[in-house]
Amino acid sequence: MKSHDSAPRLLHLLLLAELFIRSSSRPISAQSLCGAFRLMLPHLDRLNTFSKELHDLTDDELLYFEAVENTLDHLPLIQHNATSLRAMKVNATLAQLYVYTHSFRIHVDWLRDARENVSLASSPAEGAGNHLLQLSGLLNASLHQIMEAVPQTATPPLPPITTAFEAQLYSFQVSERLRVFCDWSRRVLHHLQRRSRCPRR
Repeated sequence: MKSHDSAPRLLHLLLLAELFIRSSSRPISAQSLCGAFRLMLPHLDRLNTFSKELHDLTDDELLYFEAVENTLDHLPLIQHNATSLRAMKVNATLAQLYVYTHSFRIHVDWLRDARENVSLASSPAEGAGNHLLQLSGLLNASLHQIMEAVPQTATPPLPPITTAFEAQLYSFQVSERLRVFCDWSRRVLHHLQRRSRCPRR
């Protein structure tokens, strides 16, 4: 009798264990990603602030530089609309974010050194570079978390900067693209948070 009574109880326990495994195994990855997304957003906020401080141009100088064609061919040009945002997948989007972040970090570090060499303020570029480095690390960890290969990136050829004028011009061009990147990345992360069903805080 005892063996017959214990059989349903044992089956019930096995079913509970299976349900627990199923319910806990998937959210572990989602919860980790949600935590990473939450950590990335403040870095984007600070990065956006630094992007506006990469140059100290006057209004007249801004008007002039706005008319100059951007010659930094390897600087990411982000052009996305609402339709492309809704179609984004987590794996591919995190990989794209990583590539963009790495490219901007290369450009900002190059800009920092160039501004120092021509005696212009470089602390905003240094601050931006630090936040890009943190973002890159979080994206790298997130890609490993979802078993996605981290994209291979290369250092693009960058022109030499020998004058303050060139430094200001390139600072303006990097600033404009970086601000777009920050805005787009925030939209992307909020979309991924909803897609991953991250809890609102």
